[in-house]
Amino acid sequence: MTAPSNIRAITEEKSLQFTWPDNLDAQLPFRFLRGRCPCAGCVNEFTGERMVHVEDIPEAIEIADVAFTGNYALKIVWSDRHDTGLYTWEYLRELCESDDATVLTDGL
Repeated sequence: MTAPSNIRAITEEKSLQFTWPDNLDAQLPFRFLRGRCPCAGCVNEFTGERMVHVEDIPEAIEIADVAFTGNYALKIVWSDRHDTGLYTWEYLRELCESDDATVLTDGL
């Protein structure tokens, strides 16, 4: 999976905006992203059952820090100090195509 061509935090809207090479441009709310964390603490690694849900996350959640992990993922440090999830490009693209994303442009 190819990395987004642009990633931008829109703090006033509490969302991350992703622009993909095929021109899909979508925003994901911070709360949604935190509630969809793929780490073993948020998703049972044996059953795949989600242990932390979007509704469990405070609406005021913020991104404290974000960094690239290699050329395949983002590591987000959240204001609740949670920092173990790696959001791969493939997973982020899937989230950008979900009903919870705000699609700004769909270049396909």
